[in-house]
Amino acid sequence: MKTRKMRKSPEPQPAGGGSNTTSPTSSPLPHPELTVQQKQHLRERNLQQHGAGGHHATSVGLPVQYTSTGIPIRPFLTRGSVAERVLIFEKCPTTIMTESATKSDKVTSAATAATAEKTKRAGSPAPQPWRHSNDVQTRVQGYAKDNNKENRSTSTSISSPRSTLRRQAKANNNLLLPRFYYPTGRPISKEQLDASLLRLAATFQQLPNCQASREHFGTIAKACGCPYYWKAILFIASGGEKLGHVTLETFTDFWGKIINNYHDEASRFVQLLTMINLNVTVSRTDNNLNTSMNNCTGSGRFYLIPEDFVPLVQDVVDTHPGLTFLKEAAEFHSRYVHTVIARIYYNVNRSWSGHITLTELRHSNLLATIRLLEEEEDINQITDYFSYEHFYVIYCKFWELDKDHDLFIDKKDLARHNDHALSSKMIDRIFSGAVTRGVAHNNRMVKFGNTNTNMNNQPRMSYTEFVWFLISEEDKRHSTAIEYWFRCMDLDGDGFLSMYELEYFYEEQLQRMESLGIETLPFEDCLCQMLDMIHPAVPGKISLNDLKRCQMTPIFFDTFFNLEKYLDHEQRDPFASQRDPDSENGDEILKISDWDRYAAEEYELLVAEEGGPDHGEDMFMREEMATGEEDGNDHSSLPLSMERDVIMADSDVNDGHDDYSPLSVHSSLGLGNAGHRSLFSVTPCSIEYQY
Repeated sequence: MKTRKMRKSPEPQPAGGGSNTTSPTSSPLPHPELTVQQKQHLRERNLQQHGAGGHHATSVGLPVQYTSTGIPIRPFLTRGSVAERVLIFEKCPTTIMTESATKSDKVTSAATAATAEKTKRAGSPAPQPWRHSNDVQTRVQGYAKDNNKENRSTSTSISSPRSTLRRQAKANNNLLLPRFYYPTGRPISKEQLDASLLRLAATFQQLPNCQASREHFGTIAKACGCPYYWKAILFIASGGEKLGHVTLETFTDFWGKIINNYHDEASRFVQLLTMINLNVTVSRTDNNLNTSMNNCTGSGRFYLIPEDFVPLVQDVVDTHPGLTFLKEAAEFHSRYVHTVIARIYYNVNRSWSGHITLTELRHSNLLATIRLLEEEEDINQITDYFSYEHFYVIYCKFWELDKDHDLFIDKKDLARHNDHALSSKMIDRIFSGAVTRGVAHNNRMVKFGNTNTNMNNQPRMSYTEFVWFLISEEDKRHSTAIEYWFRCMDLDGDGFLSMYELEYFYEEQLQRMESLGIETLPFEDCLCQMLDMIHPAVPGKISLNDLKRCQMTPIFFDTFFNLEKYLDHEQRDPFASQRDPDSENGDEILKISDWDRYAAEEYELLVAEEGGPDHGEDMFMREEMATGEEDGNDHSSLPLSMERDVIMADSDVNDGHDDYSPLSVHSSLGLGNAGHRSLFSVTPCSIEYQY
């Protein structure tokens, strides 16, 4: 067998080479392979060397590991999380290198000397490694040891690098974020609380025997820093209904608990109303709010239901100077109160849950409007919620549709609204439960004796539901109105209006226009116009947000289900209703809603039909009504407008329906004689609001 001859490589010349050096062609023989005993000896020697210089690693429970060839494995690159490595690298330039410089020098001095010696021999600089193999391990261990001495002076052992982040968090406990969430408002100082109680005590001392009756609570409400028309709920919540008056000690104790637990106007308003109506089962809980609620009372409720507003609105009816003419017509108190409450929920209850939460209350203008009541004597100037003219328009429109006067209307009744302007498909959707309680809810309420279905099990619409319908129909720019009609048009409930759903409603519009001999627009052309107007974010389907961004939602909705308004839009400028005709250039945009404009126009028409501006006098014809009863309810001799109001009042008193029984909740509040009648139940039971 032939053996390969090894080529001799030139031997490197020493730095000071001369003529007596070894021949450049000579080369040493290769080193023979190490035996097993020699390899074991080298491993033991390496272990002894690393044991002398790297005792820190073994002391922390992290022994140095080696590969099969005896190369040590650096624990820094294989142990610890990424966050710990980043933190160590951030600390190394400033902390570790400065604090552990002496320790690192001792370990690396030998390696540096050896490298310099080799460089001197070779005559050329050797590449310097960016760090020694033991440098990182030594620095990490030194940093852990020094940091452990600072945090735990009594401990002699060094903690694991895994707890680095935890130690940093404990060391910075004083850097906590300040509290920013106050469910019941930001607390006020003790000095402010004491000043409020002193001011309240001074007001009581001016009253006879330091006792305040219901008539005095307007002054008490102002002393508490509350709006004037909180006086009724303050009087009832503090226990004034039991004795007819409240003493200084009783009210001071009551108000002290309120201001200590509820620090802003919204939370105090909710608490006062829930204290009055305690006979309501809590259906939702919130740990943050229940704790503070239960500190004052056992109500446990942090939201408002429609019944809570009755004493507040009734007090407005009884004491506001703009409603003086309504005092003698107690039969209409209930209608006005429930209309106001329905409008409150229409504007405030953005979640459609029937429960007004603190967040919804704070985001609304309800509290500001209640405060405005004491400044404005003309109730009709407050178009939000309390306008009597708006109530009169809504109730007259409902009365025209409610032929049997049971305060419910069915599909046939609603179809007559505005001369059959609405399509039958949209009317079916309204009664399907998309925006009303519907049959499913009625089946659950049968055991309570309350249902919105007639004898033929057909769905019906209550008066409060009609309030929502009428406002949504006349003001399609309102957020609630957009949600109202979007729910009706979203047949499959997927949150989008597809082209199929738009075509479903537009088919009936085409049929009605063809029957009237009106030139029709094909659906494809109509669809292009609507998409260009809406600009949906997702091509091919329209979302609720798309409609809320658009400023021409009335045109969109009327195109698909209101023929009369659709034709009206086709014949006039869509922006004409927003311009002030009395302005110089006609371009001034009025800050008036479509509903306010509609209510003002309809009220003028109703007054003109009645033959004079003093429309309220017809409501007070109680003697003529009694005479009509003796004559067999024959009102044919009365004028048309007077006959209508007399019949309206007559049905409230003499029709004998069970749905006009006094409310049990009102009698518990001392309001049973205020003339409230149930609008929402057909048998004697608690009021059932349809929101």
